[in-house]
Amino acid sequence: MPESTSLTPPRPAAAAAAGRRRWLGMIVMSLGVSLIVVDATIVGVLLPRIVTDLGLTTSDAEWITSVYALVFAALLIPFGRAGDLFGRRRVFVLGVAVFTVASVAAALAGGSGALIGARALQGVGASMIMPATLSTVNAVFTGRDRAVAFGIWGSLISGMAALGPLAGGVLAAVGGWRWAFGVNLPVGLALLAGAVVLMPETRERVAGGLRGIDWPGAALSALGFGALVCGLIEGQTYGWWTATRPFSIAGFGWPATGLSPVPVVLAMGIVLLAALLVVERARAAAGRPVMLDLTLWRIPNFRHGNLASALINVGELGLVFILPLFLLGVHGTSPLQISVALLPLAAGAFLSGGCAGRLANRRGAHRVVQSGMVLEVVAVLGLALTVSATTGGLGLAPWMLLYGLGLGLTSAQLTNVSLADVPTACAGQASGTQSTARQIGAALGIALIGTVFATGLGHAMGDRLETTALPPEKQAAITHNLRESAGTYGRDLHAAPGMDAAAHAADASLADATRGAALTTAAILALGLALSLRLRPSGARRPGESNPQPPIAQENKR
Repeated sequence: MPESTSLTPPRPAAAAAAGRRRWLGMIVMSLGVSLIVVDATIVGVLLPRIVTDLGLTTSDAEWITSVYALVFAALLIPFGRAGDLFGRRRVFVLGVAVFTVASVAAALAGGSGALIGARALQGVGASMIMPATLSTVNAVFTGRDRAVAFGIWGSLISGMAALGPLAGGVLAAVGGWRWAFGVNLPVGLALLAGAVVLMPETRERVAGGLRGIDWPGAALSALGFGALVCGLIEGQTYGWWTATRPFSIAGFGWPATGLSPVPVVLAMGIVLLAALLVVERARAAAGRPVMLDLTLWRIPNFRHGNLASALINVGELGLVFILPLFLLGVHGTSPLQISVALLPLAAGAFLSGGCAGRLANRRGAHRVVQSGMVLEVVAVLGLALTVSATTGGLGLAPWMLLYGLGLGLTSAQLTNVSLADVPTACAGQASGTQSTARQIGAALGIALIGTVFATGLGHAMGDRLETTALPPEKQAAITHNLRESAGTYGRDLHAAPGMDAAAHAADASLADATRGAALTTAAILALGLALSLRLRPSGARRPGESNPQPPIAQENKR
């Protein structure tokens, strides 16, 4: 049996003090999760200012938003395993330190390359923080406390994801977008002190050390998902099949004619991910540590819960990416006003997330997840069917509130359901896998929904300009500028003399693009709803289904 330092039962006289310390540690971990979730969404509202200040293209903007989630997703499982081996609090503290340093670098960035690099480093720190907190909660809390703890953890994720834009708007309005990153310095220092004093240290003592981490699997995962996200983001720039412009990197050039590099990159991503599955199966058969334990996916709730998590994050991060761009492009709304428009999302998530634990104890966590998914689908469909060029923040607010209510219910208990049947020895790896599913959904969601938005914007604007008296070359230039600026060029058209027709066409095109992106999001969330209907109470299985113990758990029992 592996020696575990998770927690030893306290003496009766110290039980109350130990209980208080455990919940105080929960607060520290929740604040750590809140920090990284805020920075996953805060860029959405800051993006228009950053685009203007640094002269970014649409691709730059998508990379600044998605590289964080991409690196985050790529490293979650190996760092989750590292926490199992070397101590989850230790990995949490290291992650907060890396994240804080990266935030300072982002605040000081002078160009798109520096900012993208700082955001990637933030993703490294975040990938240490998330699985360390999740696996600690999974190891420390049991029984009815477990549902309450996951309710706190999940509601903070969903609520802070929505409060991120509000915080970004306030900081941007007061001191500029750089302060939205710089404020992480005092917050990070406070978290470091709190973790050392209050967070319990948990680990599974197994042989292997660094050899217990599957480095080939981590590399294949990072490269495979990186290639997929890269292809989705750059498709609109270099062409989805036929090359539209030359491409060069590190001295290697790709011509502007013939096949585009995008399908090659996408195919490379698929091949690398297929290789990941082959490598992981071979390592598991040989009794070697694996990054992606495929036997975990035989656990029904783990399988369905992870897939649903990915789809939920596609919707959430995709919406938070496009809605600020729509509001700014059509109304010229300031960052603070954009934040207030999204505030109902945060309010709904906090309201429902706070009571999700009690509902889970009464009706079952799986029923809470399913109810939340229904609300999310209805909210996004309602938004898609009502958005127009005259829609402002107040018009979005009711749908954002309904979406937030659903998100709070779903996020609060989906993690609980997904991990409930996972053996404790696999907590770090399973937690990392669950968080990876979220972040892969976030990265792919920003890339996919952002691509639908940008492509739809270009097509709609091109079609509308054909009915104007503008010469063809001018029409092409306006359409290109609107698409490349992520819609913000629409405000320049409103200020330009004699461009009233083009400005109104831009507003209507932004509404069309937002509608198309929202309908795509609703379809993805509907698929997540279908998966959530297959969730069952912890330990419940259909005939013929089993909850196998993964090889790593069996190895630990020897």
